[in-house]
Amino acid sequence: MPEVRLVGENVEPGVYKISEALRLADEFELDLVEISPNAEPPVCKIMDYKKFLYEQKRREKELKAKSTQITIKEIRFGPQTDEHDYEFKKKNAEKFLKDGAKLKAFVFFKGRSIIYKEQGQILLLRLAQDLEEVGKVEAMPVLEGKRMIMFITPKKKK
Repeated sequence: MPEVRLVGENVEPGVYKISEALRLADEFELDLVEISPNAEPPVCKIMDYKKFLYEQKRREKELKAKSTQITIKEIRFGPQTDEHDYEFKKKNAEKFLKDGAKLKAFVFFKGRSIIYKEQGQILLLRLAQDLEEVGKVEAMPVLEGKRMIMFITPKKKK
């Protein structure tokens, strides 16, 4: 007959036969739960399994509530974005940063427009300067393939 090591508040710790452990669990109207299956003999505990699952879910929910989700919003420019479009996108970027989202601003170069990469960099640096009250640059503009990318994080509110 296989044996298990029994632990718990209302039980004398020790090695019991499985039938005996199950009988004790029935006596207390609780469940016999295997805690450590790889131990020799396996470790079991007498507990209310449904209550245990409920408390575990509650703990996970609390931890999830405490952790903050960081959202990344993207704003895309062309190398020759005109003034009106720039202002419009800047307003959106400001709103995103005020809402606490991280901003990924990038200039997308199509075809041969890659020759304007200086204009793209100037555009991103201008955006960073315009948004310095609400956000700070996390990464300076970097050219990755056909995109020049820059990250801006929201400033902490005082």
